[in-house]
Formats: sequence, C-alpha cells, structure tokens
Amino acid sequence: MDGMMEKAGEKWAVLLGCSGTKRKTFLEHAARSEGLSLLFIDWKAWNQKFWKEWLDDHGGKGIIKIDPPIWESAALDVFPVLAADYRKNLELLDTMGKVSGYSFFNHPGAILQLLDKRACKQELAFSGLAVTEELPAADTLEELLTMMEERRISQVFIKPNYGSGALGVTAFRVCPKTGKMVLYTCAFWNPQENCLMNTKKMRRLEEREDILVFLSRLLAMDCLVERWYAKAEHQGFTYDLRVVVQDGQMDFCLARLSKGPITNLHLNNHPLLVSELQLPPSVLYAAESLAVESVRLYPGLKTAGIDILLEKGSLRPRIIEMNGQGDLIYQDIYHENRIYRHQARMMLSELYG
Repeated sequence: MDGMMEKAGEKWAVLLGCSGTKRKTFLEHAARSEGLSLLFIDWKAWNQKFWKEWLDDHGGKGIIKIDPPIWESAALDVFPVLAADYRKNLELLDTMGKVSGYSFFNHPGAILQLLDKRACKQELAFSGLAVTEELPAADTLEELLTMMEERRISQVFIKPNYGSGALGVTAFRVCPKTGKMVLYTCAFWNPQENCLMNTKKMRRLEEREDILVFLSRLLAMDCLVERWYAKAEHQGFTYDLRVVVQDGQMDFCLARLSKGPITNLHLNNHPLLVSELQLPPSVLYAAESLAVESVRLYPGLKTAGIDILLEKGSLRPRIIEMNGQGDLIYQDIYHENRIYRHQARMMLSELYG
C-alpha cells in the first residue's frame, strides 16, 4: 500500500487498482493538483482477509474508487475464469461496503451490472434508449448462419458477454449469394496452445476453414451477437464515439476512427476530438443526451464510458455498450487530465462537503 495521506477526521479517499498503470498515475496527479489525499490498495494484495484488516486499521468514513485488475494471460479461454473471479470480488466489496463507513465512487454492484453486456443492453432497450440490436444467441457456426439467413442479415458483430478492451470482438460477414466469408478480429487461433489468443493487432480472415475453426471456439464462450451497422464516415475512415459521463454530465467526447469495423484505439486506430468532425449540433445533442440518460439508469455510477455509433447517412446515435470503468482517455490525461481532476473534486465534495 502507498499513497499521500494525512489522517483528517477519519475520512479516506482510496484507489483500489494496479501499480504502474496510467489510471493510477494520472488519478494521483489529479489528486495532488486538487488537494486530495489518496490511499492506494493493489489488487494483488486485496482479498477478503486483507480488506477486513484494512478496515480495522482505517475505520471511519471514506470513498473508494475501483479500477479494473490487469490480467497477464492473453488466452480467451482463460478469461471467463478470470472474469468470474473479478465478479466475485466485486460482490464481496458490495457486501463488505454495507457494513463499513465507506461509499464507492462507482458502486461495485453497478460495475457488475455493466460487466454483463447482454443484461445491460436489454435494460437500455427496455428503457427506450436506442442501442445496437441484439440478435438471437448462437452456440455454433451452423446456428449463427441459420439465424442470419432467416433474418436476411449478412453481417454481425460477435463479442464475449463479459469481455473488455476488444477482447474477442469479431466482425463477421457472409455473402448471401456466394457464401464467401470474411472475418475481422484482434484474436487468433493458436494451435500450439489449443486456444484463442487476444492481441493488439487486427486480422482479416478469408479462408472458410480458418473462419470455421475460429468461430467454433469463439461461439462456445457465451457470446453476444449484434447487428453490424454501417457507421458514419470522416475523410475515408469509419468512426464511433467514446463519451465519458461524470456527475450527470458529459465530460469528454472522442471520435475513434478506423479503416476497419473495429475502432478500439489500442488497435492502432485514430483518435479525433469530436469538434473536428463538424457534426450538426442536433446530432451532438442527441448523442450526449443518450449517453447521459443511459448513466441515469444506474444510480451507483458517478462515471461511465459509453460507446456510441452514429448510423451512416442518418447519423442516428445508438449505444454500442457501456463501461463502468471507461474513464481512461489518453487524449485527456496527456493534456488537461480533466476527467480525473473532476473525479478528485467529486471525492473531495463527498468527503468534506
């Protein structure tokens, strides 16, 4: 454990996260600039016993921000086990938070709700918010192709329900007339390890046998299947938006430009400030309103990152997914660090009014 701390009225601001990350570094920068003392707990040290002992040593009241753990394995087959362990820890934090004097910046129960992509999308749709359409689940390639043929859909996105950071995200297209297939993903089938491996490199598969092998393993992982929409374009790139909502308002909006269908920035795609898109004010207002309304459905969230697609032509916004820990934006931390500075001010307000 480390941190800058002077005990003041038994009130504590705490970050539960990982050492050496930009999340930790730039939240600490923000805390110093705003006058917030911040304790740090490393996920590697945290467990139920540690937490009980920590509470004994740090009684009183406080607020805890939970950053995601870092998993060293790149094997997609291992990820469901790691994700299940993370969900268990969030459930423990939820339970133990109820018997302590601590609140959470983002409540672990709300983070849990957003980790379940399927349930989150269904909640958004039930509440009348525009989302990318979820299609019937498919456990095999045959089921997927049958569903696509029956619905006359030629292209879909497939993603593990509990994945993050483009983990296993796959864009799949099949030509109805010829049966020719193409698949885009940042994962690959590793025959030596007998598993799918996640990477930071985009791949395009066109050989039917390669696609069959890949999808047969991916679809066995509890995947969400969604309609693949044509996205808005800017100077030859397709793009979507990452909107960060904090304290009930939009704090940051960034366009993610790509030559392919998957826009995650760590895949060497291109960030662009949304102002440079020169979108009509009505479109920006609609996207912002959609993002803010989505976060209001989860009162336990003080911050969230929302990925929003603008349909090609109409520019109608649709939510792709929500992320309860989607506040790390490089284009912000290396400039104003606005997002984390706002978080530090929010913690100060909660601690001291």
